[in-house]
Amino acid sequence: MTKVSRYESGLRLLSEIDGKAGEEVKESLMEVAPDLAKYIVEYAFGDIYARPVLDLKSKEIAVVAALTAIGTAEAQLKVHINGALNVGSSINEVKEVILQMSGYSGFPSTINAMNALKEVIAARKAQGIQDIEGKRASKTCSETDRYEHGSKMLAILDETQQVTLESTYNDFAPDLVKWVVNSYADVISRDNLDLRYRQIATISALVAMGNAKPQLKFHIKAGLNIGLTKEEITEIMYLMTVYTGFPSAINGVNVLKEVLADNV
Repeated sequence: MTKVSRYESGLRLLSEIDGKAGEEVKESLMEVAPDLAKYIVEYAFGDIYARPVLDLKSKEIAVVAALTAIGTAEAQLKVHINGALNVGSSINEVKEVILQMSGYSGFPSTINAMNALKEVIAARKAQGIQDIEGKRASKTCSETDRYEHGSKMLAILDETQQVTLESTYNDFAPDLVKWVVNSYADVISRDNLDLRYRQIATISALVAMGNAKPQLKFHIKAGLNIGLTKEEITEIMYLMTVYTGFPSAINGVNVLKEVLADNV
């Protein structure tokens, strides 16, 4: 692509994904940092978003998860919540992505992101945009069978993980094992977000956070186990170059390489 075509391609995708919110970000930069605005359009949208391996809904779910997890980019999170709704996510799917981050970046980041979602929805309603509410999660287990239900969900991702957790922590911190397994019943097994999107969200968040290599390794393996391809997971790393930089993406690719080597 020429520079002109990269910019034009980027502008088209910026408009398709982020709409008015993205345009406002670009325009806010033009006076003080026009080269930054141009680079964002050319690189983020002309180079990265234009790649066909992941669909736009998957990309925006990944970005909402990552920005929720790092917790330091509220304005950009709002832009990409808008983007996720624009490219086909329902309100409840976005809620679900944010809720899932409570297990990876904690409740404060999740509360802040949920408040951002409320503000975005209110602003969109004021503009006359009627977003799809989407499916609500149905109750999947009783209080008494949470651990069993969580075990089954965890086994779908990796049938050896519960044994690893129990052998590592049961003598030292058994309640940690119980709570981790129960979280798969409480959150991951909720049926209003596809498991593929859940793993994309978790991988993105862990790459963005950059401080949880063993957990990233597990979730990359789990992603492969439930049908994500090597190319799709690599694409998540490319996407993270835009939001958390090349070091986090390089580290993520290196973890992916380790997982693939282990599976040979």
